[in-house]
Amino acid sequence: MHDTDGTHTRRFGLATATALVMGNIIGGGIFLLPASVAPFGTVSLVAFGVLTLGAIALALVFGRLARRDPRTGGPYVYARSAFGDFAGFLSAWSYWTMTWVSNAALAVAGVGYFHVLAGDRHSMGEDLTVALVALWLPALANFAGTRWVGAVQLVSTVLKFVPLLFVAVVGLFFFDPHKLGAFNEGGGSAIGGLSAAAAILLYSYVGVESAAMSAGEVRDPERNVGRASVLGVIGAAVVYLLGTVAVFGTVSHDRLVTSTAPFSEAVDVMFGGRWGGTVIAVAAVVSIVGALNGWTLMSAQAPYAAAKDGLFPVSFARRRRGVPTFGVLVGTVLASLLTVVNYVSGSGGVFKILVLITTFSATVPYLLAAAAQLYFLLTGRREQVRTGGFARDVVLAVAGFGFSFWLVAGAGYAAIYQGVLFLFAGVLVYVWMAARRQAVAPPSTTKSAPTVDAASSDAR
Repeated sequence: MHDTDGTHTRRFGLATATALVMGNIIGGGIFLLPASVAPFGTVSLVAFGVLTLGAIALALVFGRLARRDPRTGGPYVYARSAFGDFAGFLSAWSYWTMTWVSNAALAVAGVGYFHVLAGDRHSMGEDLTVALVALWLPALANFAGTRWVGAVQLVSTVLKFVPLLFVAVVGLFFFDPHKLGAFNEGGGSAIGGLSAAAAILLYSYVGVESAAMSAGEVRDPERNVGRASVLGVIGAAVVYLLGTVAVFGTVSHDRLVTSTAPFSEAVDVMFGGRWGGTVIAVAAVVSIVGALNGWTLMSAQAPYAAAKDGLFPVSFARRRRGVPTFGVLVGTVLASLLTVVNYVSGSGGVFKILVLITTFSATVPYLLAAAAQLYFLLTGRREQVRTGGFARDVVLAVAGFGFSFWLVAGAGYAAIYQGVLFLFAGVLVYVWMAARRQAVAPPSTTKSAPTVDAASSDAR
């Protein structure tokens, strides 16, 4: 096995890669999602459908790009290949910051569901301990290698998919159309209601890139990355859409809009009693642990690929059993520090700002990847993407770019403002790494072409 050049044995089959995509898309947010979109009415179901089409288009774009270059790093690899080092760095930097900050947010969210199982009596120290355990258990699975990551991801995806799908399917037998709200509950134009619901739902599909990001670990990536991306999106969409329909039709609308546990209330309506909360809390904990397992790996993949190209510190390129262990360690430590700050400070101010940053940071790699596909197609480099239908691929790339652009618009002004500031802060890291590369370059290189070195670097 060779873990340094990308030629090692690939450990993720199609099923595991699909589970990685689906598990990363479906985190803990699904358990509150029906209540979040209920104020907009059933137009939110239409928004789900539109967004699913956009996410599938983006998944197909990632599949096309993985045929061209099936290396670990996905969006980073494509952006750098098309637009040079700086664009590649921005993609890797954005993705990296998004992953470890969102991991901290997932861990904190998991504490709330843990309270349902363990009781409401708790202290700050206990909450912090639970959150840190939630971060480090998936990290340990990652340290053990991609086989363990894949096994945990497959099992956790099944364990959370089955109960959610069960509620969704059984809920159809208890469906009461009189409990539905109006089509456009918020009033005004239907397009306005659609856009408002979509703004909340947009980030439900972040994670579609997971198979492309770990393409170096996927068997037959030229075929399986695209398949896993599409299947993962469709699987997540089935859970999202059927689950939301089931909850809409079992919990009365006026009660749903104020609910803090819509799936639990739906289970209570279907079967009676008050045990629904416990069942859903277990599913939520499993879902969050599975998402943390996958996102912990993602937090190391982008800096790993960038480090191999000299755009991140070389330590991030160290890998053991298929996993960039240094990247996993750094990402988990940063997420842990952020979690500690959240609890010790007694104020979520800093934490909320960083979470806002993630909503923008997630979109930068998507936009650059879709733009890279368009660049390859429109500059006559169709052989770079190895596809047959030029018009079809252009339409898919434009749709993927449009979906990504919609993600940016849905993030809101505050997220974009904070995210751009944090993105530009990464320029200092790029300058530092570029200066280091220049300093260690052979003397003949700097003497022979002093005025074009930066340009040639960006052209690589």
